[in-house]
Amino acid sequence: MLRWAAYPLLLLAVVAAAAAALAEHWDDGDVLAFAQVAAIGYLWVLERLIPYRTDWHPGGREIRCYGLYFALTMAGGALGQLLAAAMVARLATPHPALPLGAEIPLALLTGSLAKYLFHRWSHRNPLLWRLHGVHHALDKVNVTNNGVNHLLDVLLGQIAVQLALTAVGFSRQSVLCATLFVLAQGYFVHANIDVRIGWLNHLFASPEQHRLHHSTVLDEAGHFGADLAIWDHAFGSFTWRPGRVPTGVGLQDPTSFPPPGDVLASLLHPWRPAAARTGTGPSA
Repeated sequence: MLRWAAYPLLLLAVVAAAAAALAEHWDDGDVLAFAQVAAIGYLWVLERLIPYRTDWHPGGREIRCYGLYFALTMAGGALGQLLAAAMVARLATPHPALPLGAEIPLALLTGSLAKYLFHRWSHRNPLLWRLHGVHHALDKVNVTNNGVNHLLDVLLGQIAVQLALTAVGFSRQSVLCATLFVLAQGYFVHANIDVRIGWLNHLFASPEQHRLHHSTVLDEAGHFGADLAIWDHAFGSFTWRPGRVPTGVGLQDPTSFPPPGDVLASLLHPWRPAAARTGTGPSA
């Protein structure tokens, strides 16, 4: 029962948090910080109750390493948020141009498309892959290592999404609601949980799909959408089918990036001489 109920409960929590934040005029930063902690805590508990693979649970050394990456990811995200806040203050309309019920879905679609395109480009562009590949060096997928990223990858992705939202002219309220959903989804799809969302896999991204995204086999990889699955359908990168699981997760060439445990080498990897890098092409 929990395998089927886990995702609807998460969606209900996101809707409730968005409604309360709008009704009570809570500070956006406080709302997003609380939502992040709550999402991580909820999914961490689910990983213990309904794990996909018990050997994907992080050990003590991994948790300490992931914690360092998480701090760096938060720094990149915070810097991105500061830049985004400046853009929102200058470009976003103070009040919704449309009823919020219409503007929020449009903001979600716009932000999701921008994120999809940037993510896919990060797998195709050699320069961006040097940043994004740090995340794909992982050989297991769980909520704790969702923060294993290159700081610049997070920063650029954040700016790309927020630029798209503010350029269209969405209000602060709709941007907040869309961001809450994207934040929860980002952790959900990376969680090591054995969930079932059935036909909703064709609308929303899920752990079932995202594990395939981390596959070492390109034919089954895809799923660049971390929140909505519709863009993967639209652009031909949807590979999931019921029961399909990745052959293995990680890089096609594990030597092309430093191991995640070597944090400093991972951060410096984009600037290593080309001769010191092998297999620098995208893995998925």
